[in-house]
Amino acid sequence: MPMELTQSRIQKIWLPNDNRPALPRRSCGPQLANSPTVIVMVGLPARGKTYISKKLTRYLNWIGVPTKVFNVGEYRREAVKHYSSYDFFRPDNEEAMKVRRQCALAALRDVKLYLTEEAGQIAVFDATNTTRERRGMILNFAKENGFKVFFIESVCNDPTVVATNVMEVKLSSPDYRDCNSTDAMEDFMKRINCYQASYQPLDPDDYDRELSLIKVIDVGRRFLVNRVQDHIQSRIVYYLMNIHVQPRTIYLCRHGESEFNLKGKIGGDSGLSNRGKKFALALNKFVEEQNLKDLKVWTSQLKRTIQTAEALQLPYEQWKALNEIDAGVCEEMTYEEIREQHPEEFALRDQDKYYYRYPSGESYQDLVQRLEPVIMELERQENVLVICHQAVMRCLLAYFLDKSADEMPYLKCPLHTVLKLTPVAYGCRVESISLNVEAVNTHRERPEEAKKGPNPLMRRNSVTPLASPEPTKKPRINSFEEHVAVSSALPGCVPQEVPTQLPGQNMNNSQKPS
Repeated sequence: MPMELTQSRIQKIWLPNDNRPALPRRSCGPQLANSPTVIVMVGLPARGKTYISKKLTRYLNWIGVPTKVFNVGEYRREAVKHYSSYDFFRPDNEEAMKVRRQCALAALRDVKLYLTEEAGQIAVFDATNTTRERRGMILNFAKENGFKVFFIESVCNDPTVVATNVMEVKLSSPDYRDCNSTDAMEDFMKRINCYQASYQPLDPDDYDRELSLIKVIDVGRRFLVNRVQDHIQSRIVYYLMNIHVQPRTIYLCRHGESEFNLKGKIGGDSGLSNRGKKFALALNKFVEEQNLKDLKVWTSQLKRTIQTAEALQLPYEQWKALNEIDAGVCEEMTYEEIREQHPEEFALRDQDKYYYRYPSGESYQDLVQRLEPVIMELERQENVLVICHQAVMRCLLAYFLDKSADEMPYLKCPLHTVLKLTPVAYGCRVESISLNVEAVNTHRERPEEAKKGPNPLMRRNSVTPLASPEPTKKPRINSFEEHVAVSSALPGCVPQEVPTQLPGQNMNNSQKPS
């Protein structure tokens, strides 16, 4: 007999009307039925492994696949408080080799905990993993726990690229705090040589032909892909083939103030108000002052963004994917009208703004899926100005700033303000620029009574993904310092314990969206 179904009031989806226990809560994103995956980074130091790890994790969390990075270097810094010199990484330093193995095992224990007990779907094991012995240990660990494994090897033999990476990223790490750059550079290059002697690259033609992997060669100049197992691995490959490291700037702004903004109405396709037209002219002046080469301009297919772009006197491309969130039966209504005519819907949206779907409309979760092609193309491009809408801009901003699904619907994206995004090593720097044209305030704060909590109407297997920056550290392994042979300190360095700073989180408070 057909099973009775009940429609979730928040997400507007059909659920079985029974008392069976819910399935394990894994993800709100793709491939829920598949086993968890361990992504294993491979490559010499300063080849961009951590850059790839953090960027990929940010993307996967954004599309709804709970993902976390486990950086073995962080475990090593916890175990060995004071880094002295490259001698620690010499292959003949047996005591240090024991410490490094223990750190890798401690990280794998946390990987298992995350994937089996903390609703994680993908764990990124960020380390050099340059030997077959180390990779074999990880494969055995994954087999014992029923995890899939996907290897990402970053190969780069261009000395200029390596030197640039060392200068921009490695010399600012806690290992070289208070070191002069010349001594630190010399030490790190010797550290690379320590790994080079025992490096065994992945061999998809022979030894590693059964493994699922991608080789990223010379920062994306070439790729080699082997045995992709499933949908999520194919998405990872597609993403890695679209990103680049060239300097660029992304500008996000909303359309000029619209007639519906003045009336407090949501959605619709109204034109610009008089102040909105002034903003369009101010935006034109701003763009000219930036003096950007080959600036691409993207708009939605709605009148107010196109009118704004017309003032720029530049070619622009219309994207249907950039249209504002569809409010369904609530289109062209004020919030007061929604409260009066649809009181239950008004209350439900405040309960869970990310998952809430307007009747016959969309949710923020739907919007993220719609915007994925836009993110892919933004990653491929250089300088781009995106003229869009409030909910759309929140979704794009959440991707670049690594904000969680819970934070996303409440990010502040005011009218007549340009957000200048500059990708940096492990994150994105943001600058908020007001063009000094008055406009109405369309931001609604999160209601105090609607703080996030357990939701009995949540779709089975759905979970709000966490942002990927490492949370407050907790002791994970005992100190191994007493086992490490004392070596001479690096000239110009003052050993000291330095807390790790979260990359990409150094925005000025006055510019940080909330």
